[in-house]
Amino acid sequence: MRRKIELFEDKRGEYRWRLISSGRIIAESGEGYTKKASAKAGITSVVKALTNDKASEPSIPVIDLTLKIRVTK
Repeated sequence: MRRKIELFEDKRGEYRWRLISSGRIIAESGEGYTKKASAKAGITSVVKALTNDKASEPSIPVIDLTLKIRVTK
């Protein structure tokens, strides 16, 4: 089973996450976070609860969709 978490910014500029397993969204953040660091802390808490993992970094890959790529010539 392939799992990943996507971190994204909603239309209001708040950060949210969604847990995806086998191509389907199975959980989403119930609240929007004003700070990206707060959203990442929420992700870590959820992953620890799901996996009973004691590591400081999530064991499920987190894809940050908020990164902006700038192309220069």
